[in-house]
Amino acid sequence: MRKLAGYLAGLGRPVRIGRERLRQLLHERGVSFQRTRTWKESTDPDRDAKLDRIEYVTSACPDRCFAFGQFGPLSIRPCHGVCRAPRKRPARLRATYHRTRGIGYFHGCYCVGDDQLRGITREHKGADHRLATLKSIRAARPDGYRLFVIMDNLAANKTPAIRRWARRENAGLCFTPANAS
Repeated sequence: MRKLAGYLAGLGRPVRIGRERLRQLLHERGVSFQRTRTWKESTDPDRDAKLDRIEYVTSACPDRCFAFGQFGPLSIRPCHGVCRAPRKRPARLRATYHRTRGIGYFHGCYCVGDDQLRGITREHKGADHRLATLKSIRAARPDGYRLFVIMDNLAANKTPAIRRWARRENAGLCFTPANAS
């Protein structure tokens, strides 16, 4: 509001308005403050077929549908904030932080039907950790029924070892469209 009021005051024909009145005018017209988010449309030629398959498996058999993903690097480090402190003596955080315990990577599987997240945390990322996480899916569903695993189009998710595991364990790999948000 402060920036908008300042902009209006700096125009060729200045508009003088208080911030509260400006907020009221915008609210009356349905204008609200929102952050800009990025979105990227997929250029994958099989986009619609991939999305249809994902929608089908999540609705037809949610108890056998898992969404797989990896996240990292994770590191625990202090972050700034506010607190009560003696006047002119705020708590100081160092600009550099030494990671004495290293960083971690999380490989996880979300079961759509159970609404549960299973996963492992490792110090390094690699195809062997992805495979270990995928094996935990079959351990959660040892009945032998066909499983469906939704994964992103990362090349590491399409290794021969992962494809062999999928054939051996009766698991269908559903890849998301390439280059999409």
